[in-house]
This record gives sequence, C-alpha cells and structure tokens, in this order.
Amino acid sequence: MTQTDIWTPLEIETEGLGSANELVDRLTAMGPEALTRLLTEEKALVFRGFEVTPEQLDGVLDLLLPHRLAYVHGNSPRTKVGSNVYTSTEYPQEYTISMHNEMSYAHAWPARLAFYCQVQPGGGGATPVVDAALWLASLDAEVREAFAGGVRYVQNLHEGYGFGKSWQDTFETTSREEVEAFLAPTGATWEWRADGTLRVTALRPATTRHPVTGTEVWFNQADQWHPGGLGDDTATALAQILPEDELPQNVTFADGSPIPAEYVLQIRDRGLEHAVDVDWRTGDLLLIDNVLLGHGRRPFTGDRRVLVAMSD
Repeated sequence: MTQTDIWTPLEIETEGLGSANELVDRLTAMGPEALTRLLTEEKALVFRGFEVTPEQLDGVLDLLLPHRLAYVHGNSPRTKVGSNVYTSTEYPQEYTISMHNEMSYAHAWPARLAFYCQVQPGGGGATPVVDAALWLASLDAEVREAFAGGVRYVQNLHEGYGFGKSWQDTFETTSREEVEAFLAPTGATWEWRADGTLRVTALRPATTRHPVTGTEVWFNQADQWHPGGLGDDTATALAQILPEDELPQNVTFADGSPIPAEYVLQIRDRGLEHAVDVDWRTGDLLLIDNVLLGHGRRPFTGDRRVLVAMSD
C-alpha cells in the first residue's frame, strides 16, 4: 500500500437536515445482510451529521449491532451506562491507548464494535483504527516467527481492593460459581487464591483469520499486557511493588518464556504508525469489523465522552 493509496473508513453522511430517524430509515432500507457485506468490504463505516442523541442511541444500535454483548471478561476499566452500552476505556486523557482488537485475548470476541460520540473532545481524542493485516505485515519477520506458537495470558484479579480490576467487575457477577461456569468452556485454567485473588491463565494464538475473507491478521494484546508496553518509568515502578507474575495482567510466549521488551515496543509502535485517525463530532458513530481492524485512542484535552457497544 503506497502513501497515495492509504485505506480509510467509508464515511456515510446525512442527505437531509441530519437526524437519527434518517439514519434508522437508511439502515432499515439497507437491511442487515447488506450492512454486513458493506462492513466486511470497507472494514469500518463512519456515520456523520445524523446528530444522534443519547435517547436515540438504542434504536440505532439495534440496527448496527444485531446482538449486543455484555463486556464480560473485559480487562479495561469501563462504566456500564445502558443496555450493554459502556464508556470507552477510562484511561487518563493525556495518554495514548495503543492499537488492539477488542478481547483478542479471550476465547471468543465481538465481531463488530460501534462507537458513539456523546461529547466531542475539546482537542485531540481521535479513535485511530489500523488494518490488522497491514499491522501483521509491518512486523519484522523475526517478531512474526517468535509469536508463531501463540501467547500465554495471565490475569490476577483481586476480590475488591488492589491493582487493576476485581474479578467481580471483570465477570459482572459476585458468584464464584458463575465465574467458573463462564471459564469452563474457554480453555483457560483458573485458581482461587488464599488472598481472594483469582488467577486466570489462557493460551491463545497470536494471529487469526477473518471468518469471511480468510485474511490473516495480527490478533493479540501482547503489547498491552506486557510491562514493557507501559514505558520504562511505569514498568520500573510496578516492578518495585509486585513481582511480574503477580501483576494484574501479564503475558509470555506460549511456553512460558519471556517476550523481549523490544518486540512489544515494535508491535505497539508499528500499529500506531499505520493507524488512521477517526475524528469525532457530537452525534457521530463509528462501526468497525473487530477482526479486520484494531483500534485505540489519541490523547485529548477538555471533555470527551465516547460510548461503545459490541456484537457477535
């Protein structure tokens, strides 16, 4: 792909005065099968100028996401604000959130994501998206080969007080039995520890293929789970508090051997380098194929409120 042939999401703009009713009518006329084909072909769709309000959001999401999913086993901090609608990752606004495919560490992941801008940022705050096949191709052969055997994720989820998320927040339940019932078919192993911590370990592939196109894509969150992806100062501070295997989340190669920090930095930086920014205006929506595209967040100033929902 040349500099003059850069992929960008397809923008769909209002043809009238701009209203959620117009968007609902257009999506209804298109139908779910045509929408799926268009999304697979374009990878991402941006809906501009329809001025969707929070009160109208459910009706639009019902058409964009055929089966909204709960964010169970999600690892990032969010707040549930509606019917399986959540705030986007609540991470300090001065930091970049690196590229990732949602829940690529899990045994099952959402097929598509919809983002909704309730309050546009004062400055910055774009949602960058990256072609995950291009991301894979951009990595050095040495890195791709090293990850060929997959990765091993470890989560240490506290019971209510500690670093990171609790197991109750992660699985949206206070029942240990419900957690175990969720984990049992996932291929993960787990251990309830004496201090109330739940340790979950899972082996996952580093790449996957799109179920329709067959395209192989980079599909793991090694750079976000690895201490090296946090920056030297943060990683050093954490190392003084907790041993690596006690961190809220950690990742190794599938055989348990450590992943070099320079690998995760390359993964993080190449993803951001090839990303395309989607800027926000209040009322905009972004629909993405969660396998074909990774996404992240640029730093911002002022207010910003972007909501997200997911579908299988």
